[in-house]
Amino acid sequence: MPTYVYILRCADDSYYVGTTRGSLELRVAQHNAGTFGGYTQHRRPAALVFAQDFQRPEDAIAMERRVKGWRREKKEALIRGEFGLLPMLARRKS
Repeated sequence: MPTYVYILRCADDSYYVGTTRGSLELRVAQHNAGTFGGYTQHRRPAALVFAQDFQRPEDAIAMERRVKGWRREKKEALIRGEFGLLPMLARRKS
């Protein structure tokens, strides 16, 4: 069963990054129903704007953690499928 990394655009125009096993549609519906407390509960409705499946849950969790640390600009490049921009949008060490 694949594990998905997904990004939701919330009603306040912020992004939520998560993972789920199984039905991605069910997970988005759960967020919109307020099933989970936390970030999306008071930012509904949320729309799915990106999803990628992984065969290994560990890989999905690692990707989720990486994307959660990205700035908005980099997340939006991922959402648009502009993968070539991702290295350029990495934070520079000072």
